Amino acid sequence: MTTQAIILLVVFLASLLVLAYPLGTFLARVGAPGKIRGLGVVAGLENAIYRVAGRSSSGDMNWKTYALSLLLFNLVGAIVVYAIQRWQLWLPLNPQEMANVSPDSAFNTAVSFVANTNWQGYAGETTMSYLTQMLALTCQNFFSAATGIAVVYALIRGFSSRGMSTGIGNFWVDVTRSTLYVLLPLSILFALFLMAQGVIQNFAGYKEVALLDPVTYSQAKVNESGEKILDAQGEPVMEDVTATNQTLAMGPVASQESIKLLGTNGGGFFNANSAHPFENPTPLSNLIQMLAIFLIPTALCFAFGRMVGDIRQGWAVLGAMTFIFVIATLVVLAAEQQAHPLLQQLGVDQQASQFQSGSNMEGKETRFGISASALFAAVTTAASCGAVNAMHDSFMPLGGMVPLVLMQFGEVVFGGVGSGLYGMLVFAILAVFISGLMIGRTPEYLGKKIQAYEMKMTSIVILATPVLVLLGTAIAVSVSVGTSSVANPGAHGFSEILYAFTSAANNNGSAFAGISANTPFYNTMLAIAMWFGRFAVIIPILAIAGSLAGKIPAPVTAGTMPTHGGLFIAMLVGVVVLVGVLNYVPALALGPIVEHLQLFVAP
Repeated sequence: MTTQAIILLVVFLASLLVLAYPLGTFLARVGAPGKIRGLGVVAGLENAIYRVAGRSSSGDMNWKTYALSLLLFNLVGAIVVYAIQRWQLWLPLNPQEMANVSPDSAFNTAVSFVANTNWQGYAGETTMSYLTQMLALTCQNFFSAATGIAVVYALIRGFSSRGMSTGIGNFWVDVTRSTLYVLLPLSILFALFLMAQGVIQNFAGYKEVALLDPVTYSQAKVNESGEKILDAQGEPVMEDVTATNQTLAMGPVASQESIKLLGTNGGGFFNANSAHPFENPTPLSNLIQMLAIFLIPTALCFAFGRMVGDIRQGWAVLGAMTFIFVIATLVVLAAEQQAHPLLQQLGVDQQASQFQSGSNMEGKETRFGISASALFAAVTTAASCGAVNAMHDSFMPLGGMVPLVLMQFGEVVFGGVGSGLYGMLVFAILAVFISGLMIGRTPEYLGKKIQAYEMKMTSIVILATPVLVLLGTAIAVSVSVGTSSVANPGAHGFSEILYAFTSAANNNGSAFAGISANTPFYNTMLAIAMWFGRFAVIIPILAIAGSLAGKIPAPVTAGTMPTHGGLFIAMLVGVVVLVGVLNYVPALALGPIVEHLQLFVAP
């Protein structure tokens, strides 16, 4: 591992801490009732929204009302996103006259963006109109991120409640305040920065430009009906074609790019996502994009500590997240800085020099190199973002396994906006329950007793996504419509299917791109995994919040287990890793582990 890689990781984490700490203080104020000093204009806009919507900003909801409001809000959002895609040909802001999206793809995309997954089975620049990109996808990026923040606020209120009521806040207020005070201002500032770096923002039609050097390539001949012409052996007849022009896609990219990263959504305007120079043009933009992905999930840890009245609790959760992240990142950095054995056999020079990055540069951009690409992969899969600046399918077997495992931990290592923290707090509940069993005491977390009801809901949260991942993978590898989409046979092909369902059920959205997932089978199966991976987790968490809100906090005694020290951090890390290992090791053994052994050990 190079010194440059270590320096990059240290600079990234230090910058993240400097930016996230003050934002955490502000997020705690957003999650509390009342006005925020100095933001009277935003407060006026907030109150105007309440008046138009006819909703009261003062009344708390119990967990069932909160959950029903959340489901209704997201269901309506999914319907709107679906409808816009199906009608985009007849709607404005479609200079390229993009056709209406097919029913199965529109369904998958609608669920994907509502669930904060942003799985994309399509290429954005050849499928979606500008209106669809802005009104459907970008708007839903804000709403899905705000939903995650709302849920974590509700859970924190359950812990901080004095037991006088079972209210956990008002969903409509939480979504409105999260959007107005946090997501919208940050996105505007970030979009301006991206535009300064070279990210495009326009409504122009696509541009035809002349290539500096003509490109000659071979393609199959076709007849007047568009069918391939075959020779006597049944093989396609090939012809050489010389291209002298290229079409450059345009569009309002910066505005979508900013919330895509800050909201840990991940869906790119272009098919290449953050590897595309119009989305991520410079090494500086790449670093800031990684910071944007982790910014709000990190800040929410500090907000959590302040809202429960003990900042040490936030540091403890953040410490567990950071420990797992650093170990995972070091592994993927080391894996990608190895020379590829098969290329070595062919005599390919893979040594780092002043002329090349060396090591495994397949699928990576030369302007980023190994270290920045590997770090981005760890960040985007730890944070359930799914944006990519390199193709994970081209990583070394162990390098590709790290993003897979980070998702399989439940996206709690920083995780998505809101979802990472509420997921880690569920693991904290499980950790104190196990600790209580070990020492023979009733488990408590932040003064609230953890009893049978909380553990039942915790079990549902922890088991929901593994069931979706493993069951979906098993079905896909058992039917021809599942295996026919895989371009690579053997262990890597299995890894592509496992990665797809892991990404979908854990609401990440990245992919091993060797799988052709834009088919009715995968669009439907992955949509089911995304929807239940999101809401089958959120509903039990809100139930936990409601149960905790009605409990009177127990006083701290000499026998109370501290949950802010190194011992608890170690316990929390152990529980997260142990649950991940028990759920997924057999599947990992059939995919990336076998592939690694075939590549490095097998003769």
